[in-house]
Amino acid sequence: MRALALVFALLLSLPALADDYLQLYQAAGWPQQRMHFSDALQAAQERYRSSLPPAVYQALVDNSNQRFAPRAMDRRAQQSLRESLAEPRPALQFFQSALGRKIIEAELLATRSDQLARYADGLPQGEASATRRLLIRHLAQALPAKEAGAEVSLALAGVAADSLSQMLPGLLGGDSAQALLNGQRQRLMEQIGADLDNTLLHVYRQLSDPELEEFVSFAQSDAGKAYYQAALAAIRSGLAVGQSTANLAPAPQGI
Repeated sequence: MRALALVFALLLSLPALADDYLQLYQAAGWPQQRMHFSDALQAAQERYRSSLPPAVYQALVDNSNQRFAPRAMDRRAQQSLRESLAEPRPALQFFQSALGRKIIEAELLATRSDQLARYADGLPQGEASATRRLLIRHLAQALPAKEAGAEVSLALAGVAADSLSQMLPGLLGGDSAQALLNGQRQRLMEQIGADLDNTLLHVYRQLSDPELEEFVSFAQSDAGKAYYQAALAAIRSGLAVGQSTANLAPAPQGI
């Protein structure tokens, strides 16, 4: 009887354990960031409308809408997070804390469409003390910010590569276009990294020095390293970097 009760208690705990990943996905701002990406994608599509031949423009729109379908992106990212992060609770606790919520609010503000438009020509050079700049440097080394930025750029370029392959069959065989794009990853990271400190100074400008130091401590901890490594993998999966649009499975209905 005692064994049966133990098994029953274990079964009851399984949904709660599984739900930690979904709670982390939500607490860390993933759904809102995906919506911000969708807004930016739609704005980019509109910018190309008048500058491209109708057939090319439609191919770009169709490919980008398929690759970046919101439900499919969420499904791929969540699945990757579950597979890549062995223990989600430490990161969940951090992002549910007052400081964690403040960090996510800062990150979501930075990627809002109005903010992207406001700083389209570049961020102002931030002024900070030597102590704060040192904290930002440590944070830049701990966060996979330049890697994530490169993945976003590669994913967007992948849509153009797919469209070019469709418009000019045989120009790039198979997944050659995607392979060529992947070769640009290091160059993109170097470009983003050149101004990364100033970018992080701007994004986290509302954090006090003690809050910034606590953030750095989490990012450098084993739990923080595990989360951000898994997060980078989830970004790649969500954006389907390196995959041809034609090879992406459609999102299941109702997810």
